[in-house]
Amino acid sequence: MLDKKKVVVGMSGGVDSAVAAYVLKEQGYEVIGITMKLWEEDEENYAEDYGGCCSLSSVEDARLVCEKLDIPFYVINYNERFIETVVDNFIDEYLNGHTPSPCIRCNKYIKFDELLKTAHGLGAYYVATGHYGIIGYNEDLDRYTISKSKELRKDQTYMMYSLSQDQIKHTLMPLGVFESKEEVRQIAEREDLIVARKNDSQEICFVIDDDYARFVKEHSKKKIPKGKFVDLEGNVLGDHKGIIHYTIGQRKGLGVTFGKPMYVVEIRPKTNEVVLGDNDDVFKTELTAKEFNIITKKELTEPLQCDGKVRYSSKTAPCTIYPLEGDRIKAVFDQPQRAVTPGQSVVFYDGDLLLGGGVIE
Repeated sequence: MLDKKKVVVGMSGGVDSAVAAYVLKEQGYEVIGITMKLWEEDEENYAEDYGGCCSLSSVEDARLVCEKLDIPFYVINYNERFIETVVDNFIDEYLNGHTPSPCIRCNKYIKFDELLKTAHGLGAYYVATGHYGIIGYNEDLDRYTISKSKELRKDQTYMMYSLSQDQIKHTLMPLGVFESKEEVRQIAEREDLIVARKNDSQEICFVIDDDYARFVKEHSKKKIPKGKFVDLEGNVLGDHKGIIHYTIGQRKGLGVTFGKPMYVVEIRPKTNEVVLGDNDDVFKTELTAKEFNIITKKELTEPLQCDGKVRYSSKTAPCTIYPLEGDRIKAVFDQPQRAVTPGQSVVFYDGDLLLGGGVIE
């Protein structure tokens, strides 16, 4: 029997998860802190040098927070499952000329799946994280919902579109109601939590130096061949150092000059070509997406007008989504969108309500 007043909090060693644990304890929950050990770099002291979330210092920060809050603390190794579902996919996507979003897969398969299983094993009904979003239940829809956080600058619902109804049902996100990140830090300072002024982590946790090409080359069994830059007509413009070094919309770091700004318009893994064009060539109004998940209904059966965003940092824009066969959709935007990138996710909203999303093909 699962206890609805018992919750496992994923402790990253940062201020957000620390305050999430504090708030839930104040609300009367029995809180258990768990740090997920996801990645171990082969190079000695690598994670320590870069201060990654799997570093010993982050684990120690999480332990000290749980000690201060007087809650149990555990470190659990999910490394094998993480590599299988997140890291291997990350490498494969780059080798196929795509730009993946590993944090979305980590949420789907690790934080709100494996961690949830662990929570249930401990008798806890809920898992909780320091993500900024608001969990609810809509009686008219008869569905559990996710809405944007009040602190829109920190909103992380883009990363949550792939969650199932069962996962949302068993999830708490206590930080979504705060008006600002500073308010969260002030709580941490008031409670004398060691992480109160710790910087936010910006990197992908397993590529801590932000050099994705280095990581793919070091962890892939395949060679990364050089190839050709071509224009939209197929004319050869020069040599590139391997498709893993480029992403749609990129201008800097091409390694060649053309007398005018040139942008990556398309990556063709079959011919090992990187297509370059003008800035206008980077804009598109239509896309297709796979692995589509809709939260607010059981399935998409007819066109739906909504707002979409084609990457985490972009703004939402009006569009219409159309169901295709399988778990695929087509999205048509009212206005062209810049750098629609295969491997990234397109996510849809109705106002603040997260509708769902999919992986751009």
